[in-house]
Amino acid sequence: MSTTIYIELVDEGTQVWRPVEAEQVREGVFRIIGRQPEDEHWQFASGSFVRCRERTFSGGEHGFVAYEMATA
Repeated sequence: MSTTIYIELVDEGTQVWRPVEAEQVREGVFRIIGRQPEDEHWQFASGSFVRCRERTFSGGEHGFVAYEMATA
């Protein structure tokens, strides 16, 4: 089952988060399954295993953000 996580876009000049599809591998670890648009530079590539933690965004929404690479 897929879920939405957020990945930071790099080279944007300000902090920008892209919602992407991912599947949970184990507690706190997800594999990114969403496709990266050609005109965006993601902090982590599609297919990567990443650790995520919960974050509250400026609009008050909550979500899981990828913060480091993980192993399968």
